Amino acid sequence: MLKKFSEVVYVNKLNKELLKTNIETVAEYDFDNHKVFGSAYCVIQEDNVIYKNCFGTTSVDNAEAVTENTLFRLASMTKPITAIATLILVDRGQLSLSDKVIDYLPEFKNVHITQISDNNEIIDFGEAQNDITICHLLTHTSGIGSDAAKSQKMTDEDKKSIANSIKFYAKAGLDFEPGTKQKYSGTGAFDVLVKIIENITKTDYLHFLQQEIFEPCEMVNTTFIPTGEQWKQIIAMHNKIDGNNSVAKMKENCIFYDYPCMHYLGGAGLVSTLDDYSKFAKMLLNKGKTPKKQILSEETFRLLHTPFVSEEIMPSNARWGLGVRVIVKESYKTLPVGTFGWSGAYGSHFWIDPTNKVAAVFMKNSLFDGGAGNESARNFEKAVNDSFHQD
Repeated sequence: MLKKFSEVVYVNKLNKELLKTNIETVAEYDFDNHKVFGSAYCVIQEDNVIYKNCFGTTSVDNAEAVTENTLFRLASMTKPITAIATLILVDRGQLSLSDKVIDYLPEFKNVHITQISDNNEIIDFGEAQNDITICHLLTHTSGIGSDAAKSQKMTDEDKKSIANSIKFYAKAGLDFEPGTKQKYSGTGAFDVLVKIIENITKTDYLHFLQQEIFEPCEMVNTTFIPTGEQWKQIIAMHNKIDGNNSVAKMKENCIFYDYPCMHYLGGAGLVSTLDDYSKFAKMLLNKGKTPKKQILSEETFRLLHTPFVSEEIMPSNARWGLGVRVIVKESYKTLPVGTFGWSGAYGSHFWIDPTNKVAAVFMKNSLFDGGAGNESARNFEKAVNDSFHQD
């Protein structure tokens, strides 16, 4: 049985034994309720790994045990990596958050605002009045790729590459006037960012990530294109059918749904391990510093977890920073104000808590109970935040 976690009182140090008990309780709950084949957890406070453990297996039958080097599909936990890549160029003066997308991608010049009708026809509301900016792309306020009905019109050819998807999104039109609303963009806005980064750097995006983020963070198993051996190390996709565990068949050579892995989905396409992503999270905890170098100035790094979306547009206890969710109200309960992070469609979750100097990473891959706010992720938050020493 999953115990009920009390409302957290924020103090300084995590209690290691209590943390171990709490995490093992939520891991057991996920197994008992058929939410996972296997899962992995890491909690860091300051420079110390307070807890790291893996549970279960990589599939249902005769499977290997999950380890810190088992590969998981990150889905939208790719977005913070793309946000850091963007900020590296901002830090170098090669890009500004206020830059217009049309200055890099003329395909979006004179772009229209459109909507899909109940009869599956396109309604054209005319040319957008506001220019799309880099900031809009990072904060889900661009109007690109937020309408599921439009995205369903993408063909296999549209999904074949970033270049093809850019043409699709420009032709399909925006879902709303940029900057006036926020609506989650699963892949589209971040495809645009990837193309802009490649145009500026004249470099393949994966190569740019390897050179500027993965190598400094010592992330050796994070990629859009797994090797033959790495494909074997990816945990099977869990599903729950009629109350029982089931393996969901994923499309060959695709990391995220039916997008080919050669399409570098900056919003969803990476695989990684608990060990690798914990290193990325530790870099975020250390304000852009890695064991090898400072990849971002602290001034630029602060932009990542600054709430850019107004309360008027997003009246919630959390608002968008740059590729991350930022807690802005104490009503969130389980995480303090200023905490930032995000989740993945397949259930993974992480956050950085600057108040208590904590980074926490959770890995699972399941079509059942995934995405932001999934129960496994919420229980992990409660488990960690109920593990601080109480006065």
